[in-house]
Amino acid sequence: MTKSRIFFFLLLSFIGGVFYQSFWSASLILIWLVLISVVILGLNYKSNLALVLSLMGIFFLLGITRAEIDLLKIKKIKDNPGNIALDARIIREPEKKEYYQNLVITVTEDELFKNDVQNKLKILVRTELYREFNYGDIVRLRCQPEIVKNFSPDFNYKMYLAKDKIYYTCAKAEIEKIEESKRNLYAIILSGRKKMENNIAKIISQPEAALAQGILFGGSNRLSKELQGLFSKTGMSHIIAVSGYNVTIIAQYLMIFGIFLGLWRAQSFYFAILGIFIFIAMIGFPSSALRAGVMGGLILWAIKNGRLANLDNAILLAGAIMLIINPLILRWDIGFQLSFLATIGLVKLSPFWDKYFLKKYKSGGIFEIILMTISAQLFVLPIILYNFHNLAIISILANVLILPVIPVTMLFAFLATILSFIFYPLALVFGWLAYALLKYEIGTIVFLAKLKFSSLNVDDFNYLGVIIWYGILFGLVYFINKKIIDNNLDE
Repeated sequence: MTKSRIFFFLLLSFIGGVFYQSFWSASLILIWLVLISVVILGLNYKSNLALVLSLMGIFFLLGITRAEIDLLKIKKIKDNPGNIALDARIIREPEKKEYYQNLVITVTEDELFKNDVQNKLKILVRTELYREFNYGDIVRLRCQPEIVKNFSPDFNYKMYLAKDKIYYTCAKAEIEKIEESKRNLYAIILSGRKKMENNIAKIISQPEAALAQGILFGGSNRLSKELQGLFSKTGMSHIIAVSGYNVTIIAQYLMIFGIFLGLWRAQSFYFAILGIFIFIAMIGFPSSALRAGVMGGLILWAIKNGRLANLDNAILLAGAIMLIINPLILRWDIGFQLSFLATIGLVKLSPFWDKYFLKKYKSGGIFEIILMTISAQLFVLPIILYNFHNLAIISILANVLILPVIPVTMLFAFLATILSFIFYPLALVFGWLAYALLKYEIGTIVFLAKLKFSSLNVDDFNYLGVIIWYGILFGLVYFINKKIIDNNLDE
């Protein structure tokens, strides 16, 4: 067995350990006893396979242990601390909903429980929508924090927040801003983005402006609930989401656009990487975007070096590092799941598309993007069905009709936004061009969503369905790629 293959199985074992402990609670004492037995057995045999199996057992346990460390912190969360009155800093950009906004503040454990422990704790504070708060503001807070509770049997809200180390909420808070945000780099980026969003709203009318903001900066909360539902129904929510798949599609178009401008393929790679960085910077460097950027960057690097089919170790290494930092994202962060699986889909199906479609028919460009979309959809569909219970039958057609114009839409909307600070009349010209494309995109989604066969509710898709789907999918991918390798050897 090659060193590369051993490394692959060790990474897979670590991720498997995190996965196991996230879904089933294992006794660490029992696991250690079993592991010691396996290691002793492996050392007593002179077989390389026995040694590799022992190492895999160690990495599996390391994954279990890393996940258990964070899970134990959640189990040790103290009861509600009672009424508090303190000054705290807003550590995240306010999240605006339809009727309210959420602020995340940080306090010390001592400030809540008077126990001289200086561990940092995060509290999610709900306040009125009309009030103006920014990242970095110091606020005076009076409220009664409560441990996060689940409000639906279908959604684990407690663990959804716990993955970001938010353990308490304040639903009814008296809050007063006492100090403006200091002008550090991150605050400047967020302030600039807010001004850009406001300028988009001035140049482009609604709901097209909300879509432009979503495409440029990520997030669907600017769209009306009805329009969000239509995007979901047609499988187009990803164009306003921050995922590895979405970033990869954007980057792929940037590479094509760079080549169109006269850049070499290697130069267009750096052009696309710069585009990814600007995109992540504009939305404020959230962890989800950074993870998506890593996945998208890996795909671009592989495309540049012609190694898209040999990216297994790089993807697993990136995933393992992310799980070392925060193991809870594996189960309770759907964005991570979609980014990771979509990236695997793009990599594992690329040899099939390349041999039987792209080389055979000498096609590329938009057709290549369509094939990438199919690859990603096949790998993320079980997660979507399990979590959202909606099968967007019309999704492929919607992607074919809309994806090709998304990069141009982004370009026009971005130019309109930048020019609004420099020369407003020219900004209006690009704003009108962006509006025409946005109007087409929304109109297409509304039309397709109204078709009777556009989507199907799948309420009974459970864990078993997910396991069967991926079992069949990975089996097919393995045999197809093996056949391609064998054919290449024969040739």
